[in-house]
Amino acid sequence: MPRLSNIIEEFIKELLEETEDGIVEIQRNELADYFDCAPSQINYVLTTRFTPYMGYYVESRRGGGGYIKIVKVGIDDDDNINNLIVNAIGDSITKTKAYSIINSLMEEGIITEREGNLMKVAVGDRSLSPATDRNVLRANILKNMLLILLKE
Repeated sequence: MPRLSNIIEEFIKELLEETEDGIVEIQRNELADYFDCAPSQINYVLTTRFTPYMGYYVESRRGGGGYIKIVKVGIDDDDNINNLIVNAIGDSITKTKAYSIINSLMEEGIITEREGNLMKVAVGDRSLSPATDRNVLRANILKNMLLILLKE
């Protein structure tokens, strides 16, 4: 049986797919009531499953039911791709965040599953010898791979 957080995530993703603009506005308490859970469970899903690294922007206001606006950020043009490469990756990136970016690119169809798996191997801990700062090295590898793959 799927975990509640997975069910909530899928529900929100379905709502996003049903919109033309990729924007969903919901009330935190209404969503919590719908799933018979605490509002903190909704917050957990939003902070772990709908991050910029995964291609989402979340605007949240507390009080009055807790308004939430979720935006699926398309990465279909050069400006958004460059923004992803420069800002989201930065000078250092953890393996988890790198994998999230790669998974988002595969979900969007920007890179193939094979390309994504190759990238994951390249930026994984096994590929990076115990360097002084694996995260800096990982960020450089990921940025350079994306620049080549996404510009072709």
